[in-house]
Amino acid sequence: MTAKGKPVAATPLAPPLDQRKAFILATIVYEYVATAEPVGSQTLTQKYNLGVSSATIRNEMAELEAGGYLVQPHTSAGRIPSDAGYRTYVDRLMQPESLSSEEAKRIRDEYRAASRELDGVIEQTTRLVGELAHNVAFMIAPSRETQTFRHIQLIWLAERTGLAVLVTSLGVALQTHFEHSESVTADDLTRLSNRLNASFGGRTMRELGDVEVIAVVRAAGFGDDLARAVESAFRSAARSPEPIVASSGTQHLLDQPEFQDLRKLRSILRIIEEQKTLYDLVADSINDAGPTVRIGHELGSDEITECSVVTVPYRFSDQTVGVLAIMGPRRMPYARLMALAGGTAQSLNKLFDESERR
Repeated sequence: MTAKGKPVAATPLAPPLDQRKAFILATIVYEYVATAEPVGSQTLTQKYNLGVSSATIRNEMAELEAGGYLVQPHTSAGRIPSDAGYRTYVDRLMQPESLSSEEAKRIRDEYRAASRELDGVIEQTTRLVGELAHNVAFMIAPSRETQTFRHIQLIWLAERTGLAVLVTSLGVALQTHFEHSESVTADDLTRLSNRLNASFGGRTMRELGDVEVIAVVRAAGFGDDLARAVESAFRSAARSPEPIVASSGTQHLLDQPEFQDLRKLRSILRIIEEQKTLYDLVADSINDAGPTVRIGHELGSDEITECSVVTVPYRFSDQTVGVLAIMGPRRMPYARLMALAGGTAQSLNKLFDESERR
């Protein structure tokens, strides 16, 4: 299960834990996340007041390993969490965290001065989250059809040629040339623009059907040829290209001990560079209710089994339109990064809501 109860088939079910084993597992995860070093019984005895002997801890760790919660990377080394160990920690043992006051202020300040253009907001968000998470941040941008129509301006270029400039409430301006056989003036196109704006303002692009656009143009006194040309401009504006995925913070992977092996690092960087692969990795998270976590093999790619991904959807006008994600090593501070992703998404939602009201 993920942190929000989403089924994940890739992580095998492990036997239930008693209270002591659960506490030892949680302590091992905490220590390994902090140090990146395999954790032995002596470390647990010396650093944590577990209330039992080192021999007892060794026995419990051996049973945790047998149950699939821990692995031993080297014969003489301590243990590290397995995918199932991390999954159990995230779902059952981890204490939720909140954003620190400094992080919350940084996010508020960044969005207070944020660009009002969608591309600028996405770039700013990925950069900010990458810096705060000290990992890779990436976002699936809202598709055009989920954005709200704000206004269109039809500009006269020549007797039978015009330019349609359509603006959404997320600040996306889309330009499309159109040609027609009717003789119209600049004033005619301005009048038609006003009619379209009055008819469609505040509706999502996907709601603006071809028949309705044509009907408005005809009702304004223009012929079928111009109606089809304007309808085509609307359709071009609403049609999204390939999903846009923006990322930032790949340099932080160089700081992680797990990725000192350049072959592993190249594989991960290749995944990040392929927008379609990143999109497929998190696209279904758009239906989640809040932050979720996928760990190691749950990501479904042999190239990134050393990674985990925290995802959270964000919304616009009460509709989920995209996903914010943080990718890093499986040895990541899950509670903190879930708080960071969730808090940033909430601020992003607020920014978009304010943009819609303007």
